[in-house]
Amino acid sequence: MRVKAAMSAVVLTATVSLTACSTGGTTVPAAGGGGGATAEHTDDISVGVQPDPAAVALLPAEVKAKGTLVTAEDLTSPPTTFMASDNKTPIGFNPDIARLIAAKLGLKLDIKNVKFDVIIPGLQGNRYDLTVSTMGTSAERLKVLDMIDYFTNGSTVATASGNPKHLAMDSLCGSTLGVQSGSTQELKWLPKLNQENCVSKGKDPIKGVALPSVSDALTQVASRRIDGVFYDATSLNWAKAKQPNAFDVLQPVLNPLPVAVALNLNSPLTPAVQAALQSIIDSPKYQEALLRWGFTGLGVTKAERSKPQPK
Repeated sequence: MRVKAAMSAVVLTATVSLTACSTGGTTVPAAGGGGGATAEHTDDISVGVQPDPAAVALLPAEVKAKGTLVTAEDLTSPPTTFMASDNKTPIGFNPDIARLIAAKLGLKLDIKNVKFDVIIPGLQGNRYDLTVSTMGTSAERLKVLDMIDYFTNGSTVATASGNPKHLAMDSLCGSTLGVQSGSTQELKWLPKLNQENCVSKGKDPIKGVALPSVSDALTQVASRRIDGVFYDATSLNWAKAKQPNAFDVLQPVLNPLPVAVALNLNSPLTPAVQAALQSIIDSPKYQEALLRWGFTGLGVTKAERSKPQPK
């Protein structure tokens, strides 16, 4: 989720399934996108984590009485947010963080599988308490959401193996790229890239194709219906690690920026969640969560209220 400069491109041949995970631990380094650990971690990282008294003290009475924290997650984007091979256990870095937040608040966690582009309306309608879904900040989102930084991520491109269109970050003009519907890549970074690198220079624009999930986009790359996928570096590097002969990943990743946990604007739960996140970041569990999903170097030190990402 970045701007200008170069990015990573990924290529793919054959049908892609991002939700099926191996039990290996292959690592593929990627600048700005973490590593590429591919093990399926189905254990509950929050086991043994005790509530943080300071965070619990900030809980609204009605949430404390309910005893449950409801989070909305789009379980289609490994390794951040996806379903285990049993097709019933939500796993990934984001479910790990959501479980740790609930544990720090002394609450049970209820994970709802929700398409990314309807998460914000769901938060506004109070159907969910929060989302931990690698959500990039923007001035538009900050008008309707409380957002708290919890790790960094960048954007990259995946193409079919061998990069048949010879794409590079400075030569994407005229290509057709899939983007996840409602993502920062669709709403912000692709239009910016288009304007700065293509339209302003009299070149053919990049055509964005909005698709429900990154898996759908990668499938279209495999069948050559689109030239590439513009998406989170963590997810595309995961696909590369899962199918090392199927992808090319172009470097460097577009400038990594913090992504955020989000709640409805002025939610009474926000101070407690922010305190819980800081307690997690200050504990060994945060590094454990980062490392087991291959997110080396993507952590933050402060659970700060988010600022709009650069225009």
